[in-house]
Amino acid sequence: MEQILEKIALNTEPKNSLQIVVSDNKTRFKTKFNPPIQLDKKKRYQIALVNLETYYSFPNIDSTKKHFRYSPDDGKSWFDIHIPEGCYEITDINDYIQLMMRQNGHYSTVNEVDNIILSANINTLKLVMILAEKYQVDFRPLDSTSSVLGFNNDLYTSRHQESENVVNILR
Repeated sequence: MEQILEKIALNTEPKNSLQIVVSDNKTRFKTKFNPPIQLDKKKRYQIALVNLETYYSFPNIDSTKKHFRYSPDDGKSWFDIHIPEGCYEITDINDYIQLMMRQNGHYSTVNEVDNIILSANINTLKLVMILAEKYQVDFRPLDSTSSVLGFNNDLYTSRHQESENVVNILR
């Protein structure tokens, strides 16, 4: 029991720590310390990356996941929206799709409501898609945004549906 208490005491007493800030404007870099950091050979050390801040980002919409296809007339005609490569939040994807739909003349000017609305359900981490009457969304094209938005590669015709899968907005 005494050995266990000694171990607990040793593990909980304050340790020396060293904070190192490394910065560069390249993706690969090496840092040399002058003078070198001197470590006591009698001690054990651990190293941890506590924080990483980067200006570089990873696009969630790219050439393999950019296609949003919809029909305003129960599948008689189809319109394709190709979202430009980039790092999008769900609201950004929704805004871009609505902008393109307005340019295509698919906006309800009577009551000023968008005919397709994408929004996050923060409780389930899934996407809610609301379709106006006669609207359909086709996630079957190979380069569709279905995997980013949490939907299966399928045709959606219901007025209100939640994605089958969790949204994959972060790569």
